[in-house]
Amino acid sequence: MWPKCIPLILVGSAHLSLAAALAKILVYTKTLQFRHDSIPTAVEALKARSSSINDMFNDETLLAYDAVLFLSTTGDVLDDAGKTAFQKYLNLGGNFIAIHSASDTLNTTAFYGQELGAYFDYHPALQNATILVLDASHPSTQELPTEWPVQDEMYNFKSDPRNVGAVVVLTVNESSYTDDGTRQFDQGSPHPIAWYQEHGAGVQSGGTAGRSFYTSLGHLNETWQDDTFMGHVLGGIQWTLLANSTRAFNESAVVGNGVAAGNNSSTNSSQTSDGGDGGNSTEDNSA
Repeated sequence: MWPKCIPLILVGSAHLSLAAALAKILVYTKTLQFRHDSIPTAVEALKARSSSINDMFNDETLLAYDAVLFLSTTGDVLDDAGKTAFQKYLNLGGNFIAIHSASDTLNTTAFYGQELGAYFDYHPALQNATILVLDASHPSTQELPTEWPVQDEMYNFKSDPRNVGAVVVLTVNESSYTDDGTRQFDQGSPHPIAWYQEHGAGVQSGGTAGRSFYTSLGHLNETWQDDTFMGHVLGGIQWTLLANSTRAFNESAVVGNGVAAGNNSSTNSSQTSDGGDGGNSTEDNSA
């Protein structure tokens, strides 16, 4: 049974070419609808580039993390208390990273949708497609070819992430794959595949906005064993952590760097906890 929370310590100089700071990321993998077979592979790929520590998703514990990463989550994976804690975390400068079906998560939670950028609508069958780089200067795209052949699900979205201030860094050549579905929403043009927000739109008025990054790629196990894809994901994580809104890079920040409430030192151990039922479900026509 896989834990639904996988906390990671990412040491910049060893893993992400960051400054000599210690950044902590909570990787959340709970699903209440479709559960991707690639989640364990994705977790191992991320853990191979990090060290793992304690877990739990609650108000006090979130304060210790420099970023929260929703990894292929689906459904309403947080109760009201969890949503309140997550909103507070974002208001205090916490950063957010979302991968693949994280866009099919908390679909009626307004602040989450804004922090994410856009919700998943549908995808055609898994197939080969050509991803196009729109901004080669972003850390998530710097190592990518201008035209990147992938096998993945080409997500369509219920809105244009640019409407909340997101900058789209990857699109797809729509002539390179077949989409027989019916698009009922305006997701903007060019077709958004991955994007970032310099200031996450899920923060309430008066809050301190951290950064947000989302990529819709990452369906297959093989994808998480591909160095090019991992460069894309790790580049997005690196960029997100450099928001300067958490303790990893800002001593005056109030969240992150392993310091939870009432604790004045970072923890650096190697353990994970079973967060209970990972939310396994039978396959359906969702993300």
